[in-house]
Amino acid sequence: MFRHLRRGAGFYQNLCKLAFPLILQNLITTSLGFVDTFMVGLLGSNELSAVTAANTPIFLVQVIIFGLLSGQSILVSQYWGKGDQGAINRCTGVALYFGLAISSLVALTLLLFPRGVMTLVTDNALLVELGAPYVRIVGVSYVFNAASSVYIGMQRSTENSLMGMLVFATSMLLNTFLNYVLIFGKLGAPALGVTGAATATLLSRMAEFGIVSVYALRDRRVPLQPKLLLRPGAVITRDFLKYASPVLLNESLWGLGVSVLTSIMGHMAISAEILAAHAIMGNIEKFSTVACFGVAGATSVIVGKRIGEGASKEEVYSLGCCLLEVSLLVGLAVALCLAALLPTVFIPFVFPLFHLEGLSRQIAAIMCAILALMMPAKAFDITNITGLLRAGGDARMASVIDLTCQWGMAVVLSYLTALVLDAPVAVVCFAIQSENFCKMPWGIVRLRSRKWINSVTRGGEDL
Repeated sequence: MFRHLRRGAGFYQNLCKLAFPLILQNLITTSLGFVDTFMVGLLGSNELSAVTAANTPIFLVQVIIFGLLSGQSILVSQYWGKGDQGAINRCTGVALYFGLAISSLVALTLLLFPRGVMTLVTDNALLVELGAPYVRIVGVSYVFNAASSVYIGMQRSTENSLMGMLVFATSMLLNTFLNYVLIFGKLGAPALGVTGAATATLLSRMAEFGIVSVYALRDRRVPLQPKLLLRPGAVITRDFLKYASPVLLNESLWGLGVSVLTSIMGHMAISAEILAAHAIMGNIEKFSTVACFGVAGATSVIVGKRIGEGASKEEVYSLGCCLLEVSLLVGLAVALCLAALLPTVFIPFVFPLFHLEGLSRQIAAIMCAILALMMPAKAFDITNITGLLRAGGDARMASVIDLTCQWGMAVVLSYLTALVLDAPVAVVCFAIQSENFCKMPWGIVRLRSRKWINSVTRGGEDL
């Protein structure tokens, strides 16, 4: 075990160079949500539960955009290995069209039917009333975010992770400041409460889009080619759909599965308590996985580039094994941190800070303990599915593994334990995380087959 970790000089330096900006970018993005949760939590537990419920459809938009970027990365990273900037522009153009179309459709739905969407998540009338204004405004913000994310994703896939980190850092600081002003009515602004949090998010996303637009127009490293960007062509569109559509479908259905799990919690007899606990633990889980997604993102770029450069299957396989072993070690380190922080920081300080008391605090502690137990397997799965298999052009099998385990195991068991059997909370929380039991062994079998290693690029004359 771990025999693949011995690599040539400079390998881990390059891995860190790619992974650390991604980790910081994910940390910044997660912090943005955490700030929203913290400030809204100061308004009261009902407001916190309402925003948690409202963020369920928003989360679905986020994972769809993530799926789009993952599909884009499959092609862009391999074309980067070939040095074909024209094809990179074409891929970015296709992703931009799809991203704007999807985010605009979702934004329009949330704008016109906010209460209808909220009732799909919870049947608590108070939470629906508090969350409807929030979801209307935040939905619009993701039109701007989709455009920004596509360009940042292209830069990341061409080994420029730093750019996205700096943009999202600026966005987070602006969002934090605007949250303070608009939620609580500071500096002469009206106290808008939950609506203020949504408005702050919208304004920060607009600023984020402006920064990215200026950068894109001035960048000479991967310069924009408007003709190819706006008219990418049928060939690259077909390739994009072939390799990105399984990823997009995967992330959409996976996000829907997570939304269904939240909806299941929202229909339990203790819906207010478990949603409040889930709001805090959801943010802690996001913080816990930022390093995992950083390693997965770096894996996607490194492996995709080597395939594009024409490396042999055995070299790519060994490289993949090394990166998966790194992710397993990262997951183990995070698990130990969670186990140490639960009794020393989370229970005595963090949970009371968010007004988690009684049953809500107990549920949050149970969720944290189960998350720590699952963390090594979760880290392995994140890198294997979102990094390795997709970078190798095996997005279809990655989707089959991901969705079968989530819907066939986690969703089914959660529904049965929570709403049919009325099982103890610990059993329900364990069922929510149960998908990792089948993802890891199935993923290892696919890894060893080498069938996931495929070149997805074309020659310039074929585009």
